[in-house]
Amino acid sequence: MVLEGVALLVSAWIVTEPAVAQPVAAAPAVEEEPETSRYTAVVNRYCVTCHNERRATASLALDAVSLDEIADHAPLWEKVLQKLQTRSMPPPGRPRPDDVVYGDFVGWLETALDRAAASDPDPGRPTIHRLNRLEYTNAIRDLFGLEIDAQTLLPGDDLAFGFDNNADILTVAPGLLERYMAAARKISQLAIGDRAIDADVVRYPVSSLLEQSDRMHEELPFGSRGGTAVSHYFPLDGEYVIRLGLQGNVREPQEVDVRLDGARLGLLPVGRWPTDSETNARRDDIRSADDLVVRVPVQAGNHIVSVAFAQRNAVPEGVAPSRLPLWTFSTGRGYVAKMALESVQIEGPYQPDGIGSRGAARESAAPDRVFICRPDPGAHDDDAEACAREILSGLARRSFRRPLTAVDTDVLLDFYRAGQREGGFEAGIQRALEMMLVDPEFLFRIERDPVGVAPATAYQLSDLELASRLSFFLWGSIPDDALLEAATAGRLSERELFDAEVRRMLADPRANVLVSSFAAQWLHLRRMRSVTPDVNAFPAFDDNLRAALVRETELLLESQVRDDRSVVDLLDADYTFVNERLARHYGIEGIYGSRFRRVPLDEGPRRGLLGQGSILTVTSLATRTSPVVRGKWILENILGAPPPPPPPNVPELPEREEGVTPTSVRERLEAHRVNPVCASCHTQMDPLGFALENFDAVGKWRSAEGGVPIDAAGTLPDGTAFEGLPELQRVLVDRKMEFVTTVTEKLLTYALGRGIEYYDRPAIRAIVRDAAMNDYRWSSLILGITRSLPFQMRRSESS
Repeated sequence: MVLEGVALLVSAWIVTEPAVAQPVAAAPAVEEEPETSRYTAVVNRYCVTCHNERRATASLALDAVSLDEIADHAPLWEKVLQKLQTRSMPPPGRPRPDDVVYGDFVGWLETALDRAAASDPDPGRPTIHRLNRLEYTNAIRDLFGLEIDAQTLLPGDDLAFGFDNNADILTVAPGLLERYMAAARKISQLAIGDRAIDADVVRYPVSSLLEQSDRMHEELPFGSRGGTAVSHYFPLDGEYVIRLGLQGNVREPQEVDVRLDGARLGLLPVGRWPTDSETNARRDDIRSADDLVVRVPVQAGNHIVSVAFAQRNAVPEGVAPSRLPLWTFSTGRGYVAKMALESVQIEGPYQPDGIGSRGAARESAAPDRVFICRPDPGAHDDDAEACAREILSGLARRSFRRPLTAVDTDVLLDFYRAGQREGGFEAGIQRALEMMLVDPEFLFRIERDPVGVAPATAYQLSDLELASRLSFFLWGSIPDDALLEAATAGRLSERELFDAEVRRMLADPRANVLVSSFAAQWLHLRRMRSVTPDVNAFPAFDDNLRAALVRETELLLESQVRDDRSVVDLLDADYTFVNERLARHYGIEGIYGSRFRRVPLDEGPRRGLLGQGSILTVTSLATRTSPVVRGKWILENILGAPPPPPPPNVPELPEREEGVTPTSVRERLEAHRVNPVCASCHTQMDPLGFALENFDAVGKWRSAEGGVPIDAAGTLPDGTAFEGLPELQRVLVDRKMEFVTTVTEKLLTYALGRGIEYYDRPAIRAIVRDAAMNDYRWSSLILGITRSLPFQMRRSESS
């Protein structure tokens, strides 16, 4: 035992004793110990006790591998490196190295793994990638200028690794093929302005949980309340019916203002109106709630349809409330006391004026993008076919994302001829477009191994394949003409031109998809659509607040990306965006109206992502907060250190019982952690979640829970202590490398459409190191990803 104790002391001294510089004239020094031996001692001292072949904790045996053979066991050592970087191992209660040893070992292991990866690069091999619903929608928009309702045309996509653009889950079932065929027919008819298109009915519902007491949208007139504004695509010049549904007190005397692109279509009186202020006699309803219809001619294209109510006093001026009890203003979730909008339904077109009827219709309709030429009446079939060739070759080049071959053109012209024989020139174009939209070259992103490449070998993508990767990453859509031309000319692989194209694309409004798609999935903002806080616990939560919480986070992210700020600023941003509803929720004074505006934040608790109500709401339960869920969210999305899944048969956290002295969530979790099976993970998650306990389950500030004062203090496994969000933010900023690495991993996952593997981690480290020279700005990370080996290259198929 004495000898064993001496050995441990010597081992600890080897690990922690700092090197001392030797004078030049000193006697010959003892030969320095090899680094592999030094770090083998670290592994043996702190890791092998649990991770050995006998115990195999977490299915990991470190006594069976050697640091001299890192390249042969790269997946294993990448896992070890992640645990060391986040200081999550050794577990709490076990001996831990000091910060110097952690730092030195991490640096040495990173260098060794990066060298091994450089000697045998592996960029991965993404599977064939079907366009997801968002990419399909954006591609149709950029091809034809059509805004389609993809939710009615196509089913939603599943998630993998947190994103819905993962190629491995974007499979094709027979039922989905039928949906694509039906969508292709409808879209091709819209694209050519087919007069035979069936009249459609599109309904835009308005939630009953939406409090319609203020101006609801920037497209609505000042002095209005309630209602909504929708962007609707009108496929043809023709007449359309706008039908309104009401909810709430439908007897309230009101005027419903209906507008198209800001121009009033009608001011419809509805409800019961007093006809004589002296006798209070009342006449029959001027217009019933079932008869709110406007029929109007509309030119083809996208238009804003807006509906709102006039802002009126509760009781007409000069009339005693007791004599005219027209409606009440009581509020309550699920019950609307005032008259409110229930839906906007748009039907049509009726009596359409199609593109074949008169020139004015051709000039106003979206088919401008399709009919870049048109044969003269009575033109020879060869002239018409030459025009068809010009139309189809231009559209197919963009939809297939490459120059066309003779076979491509011949196939499309065959379909054109079949349609032309049945219905003329436009019908021929429609038939060819329909087939183009179900062609695998459009529906799938296909990358082919070059001829002659050896199996399982890394190779450079072609310029055209690189152009597609760029456009779907930055725009969620197909390449534009400028990008395609650079790729076709073989110049996209030139570093200077490539970087210029990336910057150009980031400056384009289409790059907002990085917020609407990437960030919304990374931060779980899409879950805000389905969260349902308990009505009894949180009666003030309504759909106005739901929408405002999401919009606040979107605007913060948009401003960060647009201004090219450091990614680290998200942790401690000193500003946010609020409207009156959200400001009231946060306790911010002096904000009025529905318009969002930027407001500065002091050193209080609202700074940064973790102070945003959207994040706090999606990481809570329906009736209460959950430090476990919030802590797990921080580990996964901020620190990049997700905990393992819970073991089976773990008991649920007990809820408060009636008649029992109230206890806080913290106290119940501390009792829960008495179970040693639970403690190993909860000691990592719970302290992070405790720091957010001053925010309730809908993100509102509180100082007590059930009469028990909030304790927001926490201590991490490495001994770092903090209290409340501001102190936790400082801890996270100090560990900014973990956050930057996490954002890079999420961005690369989204960019590649596949999960991150061990062989991608050297590239991630290189991206982060290069971005450090530019303060980790968004453009640096995005440029680094697009320049990286996994993005620029691909591995050929194994034999």
